[in-house]
Amino acid sequence: MSEPIATTRAINTVLASLDDSKAENIVSIDIQRKSSLGDFMVIASGRSNRHVAAVADHLIKALKDAGFGQARVEGMPSADWVLIDAGDVIVHVFRPEVRDFYNLEKMWQAPDLDEETIH
Repeated sequence: MSEPIATTRAINTVLASLDDSKAENIVSIDIQRKSSLGDFMVIASGRSNRHVAAVADHLIKALKDAGFGQARVEGMPSADWVLIDAGDVIVHVFRPEVRDFYNLEKMWQAPDLDEETIH
């Protein structure tokens, strides 16, 4: 994980970009004590495949413009579920039906059974 200031800047950039793109149901989950994957996971919805792709494109540009470099991206061709890995912040942008099916919020917001558990 990186410095707290850089992580705070990254999460603020992500949330502002998603809001600007009119993403829906934006949820930010602190995963610092749950996983070594990153510090935050952000989950949002787009109204359609086209909206999901537009939200993801806007976010990728915002991260690059803010100095976070080129994020790793998966899922753009179908735009049902786009994953954007910005290092300490992992973003999932879903179509609503796909988001409901995978229900990542339930999995990642659940409390750990043991403080030593890291996924």
